[in-house]
Amino acid sequence: MKQKRGSFSGGIGFVLAAAGSAVGLGNLWRFPYLAAQYGGGIFILVYIILALTFGFALMTTEVAIGRKTGLSPVRAYAVLNEKFAGLGYLSIFVPFIILPYYCVIGGWVLKYMTASIGSDFMAAAGDNYFGSFIGSTYAPLVFFLIFLLATAGVILGGVQKGIERVSKFLMPLLLILTIGVAIYTMTIPGAMEGVKYYLLPDFSKFSIKTVCAAMGQMFFSMSLAMGIMVTYGSYTKKEIDLNKSVNQIEIFDTVVALLAGLMVVPAVYVFSGEEGLASSGAGLMFQTLPKVFASMPAGKIVASLFFILVLLAALTSAISVMEALVSALIDKFHFSRQKAVIMILISSVILGVPSSLGNGIWANIKLLGMDFLTFFDYLSNSVLMPLVALLTCILVGWRIGTKPIEEEMTRNGEKFGRRSIYRVMIKYIAPVFLVIILVFYTLAQFGIIQY
Repeated sequence: MKQKRGSFSGGIGFVLAAAGSAVGLGNLWRFPYLAAQYGGGIFILVYIILALTFGFALMTTEVAIGRKTGLSPVRAYAVLNEKFAGLGYLSIFVPFIILPYYCVIGGWVLKYMTASIGSDFMAAAGDNYFGSFIGSTYAPLVFFLIFLLATAGVILGGVQKGIERVSKFLMPLLLILTIGVAIYTMTIPGAMEGVKYYLLPDFSKFSIKTVCAAMGQMFFSMSLAMGIMVTYGSYTKKEIDLNKSVNQIEIFDTVVALLAGLMVVPAVYVFSGEEGLASSGAGLMFQTLPKVFASMPAGKIVASLFFILVLLAALTSAISVMEALVSALIDKFHFSRQKAVIMILISSVILGVPSSLGNGIWANIKLLGMDFLTFFDYLSNSVLMPLVALLTCILVGWRIGTKPIEEEMTRNGEKFGRRSIYRVMIKYIAPVFLVIILVFYTLAQFGIIQY
């Protein structure tokens, strides 16, 4: 039996749900450590330029394709051009790979939130706490399953009663918490030097690595090239102003990312200096920050608020990733929402268990020299997402033309303000950048060049 397609109640519901997808671990975990690693202010400048041009073009395309076809990616691309039907399956393969390991990391966040609130606050700042936790067998699996089931619980509620209702509650709360923690961080003695490092561009630190890091972050942060924005676009009513909505999502995502950096970078700068920032890398949230919180006045309160905030952000993003998969199953096979969720839960457990145990008892098993989680992250973020984006640019820029997208963006007489930028980006600039990213990441991953 064909299922009635859900929809958002209006523009606010769509914007908050899409912003919830965009604002996740990419903003609160990945953005601060990349900004710290790649020169602070110069990284931010490059990221903002890319988000307003490249990111805008891709998000506009995906949202417009979703609303125009009213379908999930697995069928939407075929409607536009039958020769690109495979692109729909490829785009859905991305969240299929991402969801399990994302929920593993979400479980780590849940563990640190419980540690910060509970009696393990000081212990979490220890050198071996993180490694000991992720290297154990059962505890990370338990937290992974709790996070995964919480995500599924929201998805079972459907589009309006599940995704939209949760997003309307969580996103304002998330923004308030982010602003509060950022303001507190900036009051720490010496923090303003960290703020200067974070916000003021130093052009001597600009390099191709900065551009590549900012580009990779943009995909992760804005939920691009993974079927999510096509899916959410398909739930958007025809009378909604897509131009306004895309602009609001961009602004929300970028503001939260910048605030996340203000929460993290100045605080770490005070306690570790510029060298400490640059060397923290991906361990910034789980290894460096707990030490910073433990050294702060009222550190337990700040740590608790911070990890609650990160957990909420991780949950809203995981919801969008799972929904892209559930929507595809409903569209393609006419499954009930419940059956689709159960199938996604089973596949996520099958792939999530190796991602978790790859840091422990299965650490000796490598795929291309990487543990399971690192391999899935590399495959999705460095190969599949740029490839999906590249093929999308070829489809719209060179096969069907930009007219169908432009018509959707101006369906109700709206003004498409960045039409000229859109045309140039989708047809010429974006494809070239994406090829460079694919080549650069591949060469870097196999040690041919240093990244």
